Amino acid sequence: MKVEHHYLVGLEWTGNRGVGTAQYNAYGRDHVLTANGKHDIAGSSDRPFRGDVDRWNPEEMLLAALSQCHLLSYLYVAAVNGVVVTAYRDSAMGTMEQTANGGGHFTSVTLQPVVTVAEPDMVELARRLHGDASEKCFIASSVNFPVSHEPRILVAGDEVPKQ
Repeated sequence: MKVEHHYLVGLEWTGNRGVGTAQYNAYGRDHVLTANGKHDIAGSSDRPFRGDVDRWNPEEMLLAALSQCHLLSYLYVAAVNGVVVTAYRDSAMGTMEQTANGGGHFTSVTLQPVVTVAEPDMVELARRLHGDASEKCFIASSVNFPVSHEPRILVAGDEVPKQ
């Protein structure tokens, strides 16, 4: 049985400074992403591409999607395997390589989740479940570059500085 899910996102370019794309330096990269019933997301390009640093760029959004998808997949596999997660945070790092033709592509992403579990006997299983979560993550399964994980597992009550 085939199960499909469909998504709809709107995008409007708001960077026309009066002359459109008459010149590379003449237009802004600002845009707004919308989805029914959700807050708008102010987007732009990354600063090296003449973007606004105060707005999300597509590269950051890709990292955020990978990090968020891994979190949600991880919480699922933890719950069905009896691992009680009490806290989770991540720091995602990606490498993008520009090509000579003006394009580019990501070559890798590394997620660094810090997961807190309820009991010490859950630590090893909690560590192994990152592989299962990665296999179930829809976004990681859709990209053509490696997404690796460097998890740290803590037990509730352990002290660790926030990143």
